[in-house]
Amino acid sequence: MSLPVTRVVLAVTAALVLLAGAGARALDAAGGTSSVKVADEGRQVYEQICQACHMADARGGGGAGAGIPALANNPKLADKDYPITLLLKGRGGMPWFTDMLTPQQMAAVATYVRSHFNNYPDPVTVEDVKRVGAGNPGAVPDCTTCN
Repeated sequence: MSLPVTRVVLAVTAALVLLAGAGARALDAAGGTSSVKVADEGRQVYEQICQACHMADARGGGGAGAGIPALANNPKLADKDYPITLLLKGRGGMPWFTDMLTPQQMAAVATYVRSHFNNYPDPVTVEDVKRVGAGNPGAVPDCTTCN
């Protein structure tokens, strides 16, 4: 492996080790994790994985033809199934995260992005992630307008 690839593999491995302990918490069980812990877990996932491409301010980046979509002020995120599907299936240059993130972590990061960088306060739950994951495996909502 080349040096840059080795560094990426090491960085992803380190992120997975850090996230492994956080994934065991139930987000929507009665008496489970508070909204503060959900937001903290979502923030951690975002900072350790997502912001490398989508930037700290979630405004995306990249030049012509290589743009990373903005997550901040993104009206597509109003549909909570949209970020779930992208996390489960990937799209374009974005990989799927089913081998890296638990359903709890996916719910937490989707909730964090929808509420912290947008004004969509209703949380994404583990049940939402499981429901979308059990649906049509190739479907991405509103894919004709995905950026």
